[in-house]
This record gives sequence, structure tokens and C-alpha cells, in this order.
Amino acid sequence: MRRWSLVCLLCLGIVIAYIDRTNLSVSLASADFKALFHLTDKDRGLLGSAFFWSYALLQIPAGAIADRFGVKFPLAIGLACWCAASAATAGATLFWQLIAMRVILGVFESVITPGAMRWIRYNIEEERRGLAMGIFMSGSKYGPAVGAPLAALLLSHYGWRSMFLILGLGGLLWLIPWLLLEEGDDRIKAAAENSQGGPSFGSLFKTRIMWGTLSGTFCYNYFTYFSMTWLPAYFVERRHLSLTSMGLYTMFSFGGMATVAILAGFAADWMIRRGSDPVITRRWFIIAGFLVASTEVIGALTDSNGVAKFFAIVSMAGLGLATGNYWALTQTLLPGKSIGSIAGAQNTASNVAGAVAPFLTGWLKEATGSYDAPMKAIWVFLIIGVGCYLFLVKPEPRRGTIGS
Repeated sequence: MRRWSLVCLLCLGIVIAYIDRTNLSVSLASADFKALFHLTDKDRGLLGSAFFWSYALLQIPAGAIADRFGVKFPLAIGLACWCAASAATAGATLFWQLIAMRVILGVFESVITPGAMRWIRYNIEEERRGLAMGIFMSGSKYGPAVGAPLAALLLSHYGWRSMFLILGLGGLLWLIPWLLLEEGDDRIKAAAENSQGGPSFGSLFKTRIMWGTLSGTFCYNYFTYFSMTWLPAYFVERRHLSLTSMGLYTMFSFGGMATVAILAGFAADWMIRRGSDPVITRRWFIIAGFLVASTEVIGALTDSNGVAKFFAIVSMAGLGLATGNYWALTQTLLPGKSIGSIAGAQNTASNVAGAVAPFLTGWLKEATGSYDAPMKAIWVFLIIGVGCYLFLVKPEPRRGTIGS
């Protein structure tokens, strides 16, 4: 019970992290906010990517900190500081101050994913890890699902400054159950397992599995971070929704993805417990997720708002088939002594996409005058992701896994 309570608490932690990432995206859809800071489309793309400059850069160092000091206190310190940075955004009066707060937010949020992945690796067994990953990663979808309508509501009623302050300080409540429940014994479990040996972190970069995993992760998250940073503006500017309706459709899109992520992780675990090969099972869930997600291009290129909204929800929900399974597959195929660093490397690829997607979207939109080119770019990356998991991310011939 304690283990699964902590899995849910880690999920809640990433919900808080993603609320603090999404709140700016909602502000960027506000005409008053754009006018106050005189924002162009390129400026909005720059603001959307600024968080990821520091976040992506620090993923491997953050994983190394988790490997060295365990998870309990690095996560507690990181959350306290990023909540403070989010709340401090309320005091910004200049464009560069917004940029600075997003960079600081990225510094302290960098520990959440590698830390949580390490905790799950040493506390949840293989045949239940898909569900644990699905629950944890669903937080990265429930965060925007809850954060978008909540931020829109607060912004509409109280203004953007109060919105940042309320959402930032509210996250600090998470620290109470975390410090009470987490025992901080993951270093003992890691030492026991690592005494059996395994490949070094550096040697993994000589394998196609590692590079396929990093490339596939980038492709998955290009779509995710477009949705996190530009989907609210797309709904308002291209589909002419009100701020309230935008919040609701953003909630349905991310909520569907989160729900499917949990169900897909559970389904893959169920198949594995009944004898299915873990690698084959999780790979095909991932490939199916990319293929369903690629239907977003159908909605993006239609003139029908109803069709567009339908495929916005279906494509993101479909990508949930991959969510928990692509993280769980990494821990199966890439075992080693530095699981925090491995998770950090994978999340670096994830968040390089976070830096590229909002900036490239803003550039393409400004260059072409529409959302069509940005949406076609998403489709291209999703198809590349299918290729990564078809041809690169699979066991080495006659060896099973790298660690065997």
C-alpha cells in the first residue's frame, strides 16, 4: 500500500510540475497578456521553449544527483524551489523576466522525472512496472488537463498575476505527505542490485537501442510539447474557441491521453504476467500509439471545427498507448548501474523536443501564416518515431538485452 501510495504521490508531483509549465501557455493565449509584453509569434515560441533550455540540459546531472543521494530530499528541494519560481512569475514586468523565471523553473523541475524513474525501478517489479509508469506519466497529461482549465478560470476571474501566485504556492502542500511516507531506502536497494554488475552508462551510447530510444522519445514528445505550449492558442486562434472552451478541450485532450496511458500500462503488464514477452509487448503498444497519434493531421487540415476537435482528442489519447510502455521498455532493455542517469538521458531527448517544438511551431506559423505547416511537422516526427521502434529499439540478436 505504501509503495503504490508513493507511485500516486509521484504522479501528483508531476501533475504539479506540468501545471507550472502549462500556466504560461494559457497566458500566451490571452490578448491582454500578449499586449502587455508586446509579444510576437516568435516571442511566444521563445517563451514556450525557454523552460526547456535548462530543463533538458540538466537531466543527466539531475539523474546523477538522484543516483548519488537517493530520491527523497532532491525531489523535496526541487519541488519547493520550482513552486517558488512559478509563483515569482507573478511579479514579472519585462519580457526578459518571464524568460528568466522559465529558465529557473526548468532548473529545479529537472529532478522530477529521473528521480521518479529511479524510484520506480528499485521499488516496482517488471510485471507491474508498466502500470506504475502509466500512473506516473499520466501526471504529465493530467497536469495540462487540470492546469489549462484551472489557469484559464483563474486568469479570467483574477488576472494572470494572481493565477501564477495561486498555482505556484498551492503545489507546496505536496511536500507534507512526501516527507512523511518516503523512507529514502532506494540507495540500499540499488547497491544490492548493482553488485551483480551490468553495463556502464557510457557504454550504452555505443548501441542502436540507446540511440533509437532517444530518437523515439524526441518524436513522441515533439507532439506532446506542441500540445502543451501551442494547443491552447491553436484552439483559440485557428478554431475560434473562447478561453473557457479552450480550457475544456485541452483538458479532454490531455485527460484522454492520461487515462489511456494507465490502461495501456495495465494491459501490457497483464499480458506479460500471462507469458507474453515484455519487449515485444511493450514495443507494439508504443508503435500503435504513434500510429493513432498520427491521425492528428486529418483534423489539422480540415475546415471543420468539429472534426478538428475530435481528432485533437483522439490523436492525443492514442499516443497514451505508448506513454507508460516506452519508459518501462527502457528499463527492460537498458539495465545498468546508473538508472537515474539513463532516465536523465532519455528525458533530455524528451525535453530537447520541448525546446524545439514551440520555437519551430512559432517560426513555421509566422513564416507561412497558418497552423498547417506546424501540424504537418508533427505528423513527420510521429512517423519517424514509428521507424525508431520498428527498426532500432529491439533486442540485440541472440543476446536478449544489453545487460544479459
